[in-house]
Amino acid sequence: MSGVFPHRHLLGTEGLSRADINTVLDLGERFLEIADRPIKKVPTLRGKTVINLFLEPSTRTRTSFEIAAKRLSADAVNISGAASSTTKGETLMDTATNIDAMSPDVVVIRHAQAGAAVMLAKRIRAAVVNAGDGAHEHPTQALLDCSTIRAHKAKGRVDFAGLTVAICGDILNSRVARSNIHALLTLGARVRVAGPRTLLPARITELGVEAFDRIEPALEGVDVVMMLRIQKERQAGGRFPNTREYSRYFGLNAHRLALAHADAIVMHPGPINRGVELDPAIADGPRSVILDQVARGVAIRMAVLYLLGGGDSGAE
Repeated sequence: MSGVFPHRHLLGTEGLSRADINTVLDLGERFLEIADRPIKKVPTLRGKTVINLFLEPSTRTRTSFEIAAKRLSADAVNISGAASSTTKGETLMDTATNIDAMSPDVVVIRHAQAGAAVMLAKRIRAAVVNAGDGAHEHPTQALLDCSTIRAHKAKGRVDFAGLTVAICGDILNSRVARSNIHALLTLGARVRVAGPRTLLPARITELGVEAFDRIEPALEGVDVVMMLRIQKERQAGGRFPNTREYSRYFGLNAHRLALAHADAIVMHPGPINRGVELDPAIADGPRSVILDQVARGVAIRMAVLYLLGGGDSGAE
């Protein structure tokens, strides 16, 4: 392992140091090759219990955490919103205390309310991983994005100095954007954000990013283009006329991608609204690294579970 991870929980990327981020990225690289083994399992978290408490819909993140836990030989217990007692009126606090009584080692939580992961971390003994809380943060998505960028553009360097990343779309409602901004700036990248004025947060530049209300100038000369999904479930729908107009002015197509560096990569956290924020030819094209993001997501989440779950460093 490249360094010591000094945090009991992973609640966000804000506050993580460059060394913290690189500890996760380096360990993720070591776990990445497990996916190519005939038997995709190591005994590092044998005897540990990971609860995936997903009280908001998810496919990729939930599946990724489940696979990550099982590849580390942990016992993974999955609880969805529809199957939890929250549907009967139980509060998150009561859910937390009941889970704590079962003595899990790690709890991964996704919740529609910002701050839910922090609240949980204050009330249970287990390590807590934020898998997305409202429009606040989604730290493992940012870490897997950084892993992807490092592999394709930074050539394994511990910093991203000299790289420019454009994050485009629904910035206002995106927890992915917030976590990526914190992580990318910490690693030394320049970050631009672009979206309709109604989908740009007030004072966003105070975070240290450049902001554009047109996508074309944001894409000029960038190394990485990160497109975001319109967050309809977070009330974004009324902030632009319709998806056809959005695609016309903010969708990534070949013409707009030509404004970036010739070797720029295209990213998307998924799920993709094809033909809206991303032309299918770009999503499936040679510059897309979207499926590599998915693959690295499992490895990065293995690294996070390992670091927070007290993995056996000699058992890899």
